[in-house]
Amino acid sequence: MNIFDIYLDKILILIKKLSNEGTLVLPENLNGINVDIPPSNFDCDISTNVAMVLSKINKKAPIDIAKTLVDLIKSADDEIETISVVKPGFINIKFKSVYWNNFIKSINQNHIDFGVNTKEKKRKYLVEFVSANPTGPLHVGHCRGAILGDVISNLLIFNKHDVSKEYYVNDYGNQIINFTKSVYYRAREIVYNEKFPIENSELYPGDYLIEIAKNIIATNKKLKFDKFEDISKKLTLLSVAESLKLIKSNLSNLGITHDKFTSETEIIFNKEVEKVIEKLKEKNLVYQGKIKAPKSENDENWIEREQLLFKATDFGDDKDRALQKSDKSWTYFASDVAYHNNKLNRGHDVLINILGADHAGYIKRITSVVEALSGDKNKLICKVSQLVKLIKEGKPFKMSKRKGDYITVEDLISEVGKDATRFIMLNRSSDVELDFDFAKVKEKSKDNPLYYVQYCFARISSVYRHVGLDINKDLDITKFDFKYSIDEIKILKKVAEWPKCIEAASLRLEPHRIPVYLYELSSEFHSYWNMGKDDSNKRFINDKKIISNDKLVFLKIISNVIRAGMNIVGVATPEKM
Repeated sequence: MNIFDIYLDKILILIKKLSNEGTLVLPENLNGINVDIPPSNFDCDISTNVAMVLSKINKKAPIDIAKTLVDLIKSADDEIETISVVKPGFINIKFKSVYWNNFIKSINQNHIDFGVNTKEKKRKYLVEFVSANPTGPLHVGHCRGAILGDVISNLLIFNKHDVSKEYYVNDYGNQIINFTKSVYYRAREIVYNEKFPIENSELYPGDYLIEIAKNIIATNKKLKFDKFEDISKKLTLLSVAESLKLIKSNLSNLGITHDKFTSETEIIFNKEVEKVIEKLKEKNLVYQGKIKAPKSENDENWIEREQLLFKATDFGDDKDRALQKSDKSWTYFASDVAYHNNKLNRGHDVLINILGADHAGYIKRITSVVEALSGDKNKLICKVSQLVKLIKEGKPFKMSKRKGDYITVEDLISEVGKDATRFIMLNRSSDVELDFDFAKVKEKSKDNPLYYVQYCFARISSVYRHVGLDINKDLDITKFDFKYSIDEIKILKKVAEWPKCIEAASLRLEPHRIPVYLYELSSEFHSYWNMGKDDSNKRFINDKKIISNDKLVFLKIISNVIRAGMNIVGVATPEKM
């Protein structure tokens, strides 16, 4: 039950009726009309801007149009207690208490779908996220993007979309050659007792390579580590496979499972780069040309070379992009174009890429080529996951993957747990940097949002447990003639905002809105709970150890919303704390 959509529909029906009668003129597009959450300083439940949207085309002041509408709106709805107009023309509506009885009855009976955007067209999404080079375990730098991609996927699934989660395995190129060489030298260190060439800056020095080498040696008895060139191809396959095992284990411990892993090597060996280049040629979108030196480069050192270029500037990019180097080898961009063409060929309505902060400059070129291939400007959506600053003992905690002393996802999970990692990483918008303070995420206080939300659910569970009821079972209460207090209605109004939160988070792909909402709802509940210390009327269990049906239903719908939100975020709702 989305009270905002319900009243928006009522208002649209009313103004269309007035338009048919010749009383009002309507613009062609009514999308600007909304029913929203009013500011907290107004004593009302919902607010609409309809009068302001209609003002210009009707050549009347918004406040005059609002005064015309208020009586008509109220006369058509016997659940409205008061309706008022405030400058510059907002119409504010306050409901009778009986309205909240009907509201709570509806969402108790249909709690599974409460919050789902039923008006939204259901689509087929492919969400690509993490896609870290398969050269070792995931570190904290990958963690935020992994959680962002997973929760966006969960959010879309909650809203009944068809979603596939994908990991693109960059298992081709120089970084893979260097990674394989690193495994090779670790294997020789084990087999021949040779010293690992730590002075070679191209190699990966992390200790995890020792475990990878040991696993390969143990499962490939006939493999000889005499000459790298003789075993490089097989060793690459084995090394990447071992690294992916680590990565999948890291993701599993974060609560993340991908539906598909797509290999860059397979894309290239299947000649998909050549195929997509031909497709672009047929569209007259590639040519032989030279790229001028970037402004940041010294013009004297820049050498202009004849290259195969994609006409990215035709689609809003600042320059055309190289697909082939002067030596005729393909650029990384070319294989990425082929991969995105592969995605398009699978028939998804929308592609979503979750990118790290260092890839923000890559967005325009890849969205340009997807538009060129699909003919749809909005086919690909890129979301950037900004950096995470780790704070330990009040000081920045730095990491370095090349040195092998970086903090892995496993380190973080073992320190604070999966739930804290997911919830706190998601607690701010992905487009701003995040401070992850180890000490604060362990606090058992209001300052720790995860604890505060989980504690809310645990408190509700304790009431149910105290009267011998199971919080996980549906309530079979059909008679609703309760009357909720002002303080309880305040919480119900927050519950009513849940569909609005889901709608905004889904349409804008901003899942941080969910933990923020859950924290606000939990804060309202804890405040009410604490009132019971001084006012026995506000206690859920009376002196006879009985809880009334109205209180049972009230608690149940709060717990259902918290559980739904925490399921999307991917964290637990413990019944005891």
